[in-house]
Amino acid sequence: MCYGHNQSFSRNSLRSRSHDGENEDSSVVDDLRDRLAETEARLRRARAREAELSRRLEQMKRFVSVMEIMEAFLERRFQEQKDRIDRLFSPVSTK
Repeated sequence: MCYGHNQSFSRNSLRSRSHDGENEDSSVVDDLRDRLAETEARLRRARAREAELSRRLEQMKRFVSVMEIMEAFLERRFQEQKDRIDRLFSPVSTK
């Protein structure tokens, strides 16, 4: 909502305003200040939420990296044990 967007503000019109007009302007300014304060508060909350989500994302990335390292280690160990069992049960070749 824009305040006074249809009003024409010439110097003469501003000088000819009554005290009621000044009170109205004051309430409009107060309303705009309140809205600005609310917007700034929402922005601070949004930034805090963004920082928290970024922190959690970095934690998840570290977790995934650790899991990938563990997966590679376990796959290698599995293959080593499988190879060892295959060698134990393979027929001995005689030349």
